[in-house]
Amino acid sequence: AGRPLSVMFPMIATVSEFRAARALLLAEAERVRPVPEGLRVGTMLEVPSLMWQLGALLSEADFVSVGSNDLVQFLFAADRGAPGLSERYDLLSPAVLDLLEQLLAAASAAEVPVSICGEAASRPLDALVLVALGLTTLSMPAPGILPVKAMLASVDIEAFRSVLRTVRRSATGEASVREPLAAWARDHNLPM
Repeated sequence: AGRPLSVMFPMIATVSEFRAARALLLAEAERVRPVPEGLRVGTMLEVPSLMWQLGALLSEADFVSVGSNDLVQFLFAADRGAPGLSERYDLLSPAVLDLLEQLLAAASAAEVPVSICGEAASRPLDALVLVALGLTTLSMPAPGILPVKAMLASVDIEAFRSVLRTVRRSATGEASVREPLAAWARDHNLPM
């Protein structure tokens, strides 16, 4: 109470759901004494339908956090635990990278901060790609911190952005850009 507070709503599929949840929160915040100082309200982006509502969402949300595990699962209708569908479940697929790039461009224009959480942020190669796309806040389990830090400290991000653009351009119709990026990382003796 009397301190800054950020609240994030999960599994929001429409802006109207976000509005309803925020209205309940704000009504309750008015009842609390002292009122939270600097209340920020955001959403997890896990349900792909929000991508087609970005204008409205970003005009109302104070922040967005990409829930990478669920977003990729829902985007590809692929249960990450199903062995037969596991090849679909890849953050480094061109479709996911395009989606993230779209989100980051819209959020930047709206001045809404974006972070990402989930398994992907703790994998060094994935984290490198996320940072190259423009994500600067990665949430990950503690065991991922040192390997990701080692990877990011070993690479000139601007130079890697050029590599990523080249690989993405040549990957039209491919399921993932993981292998060519991993090959590049191995060729450059990067800690993976």
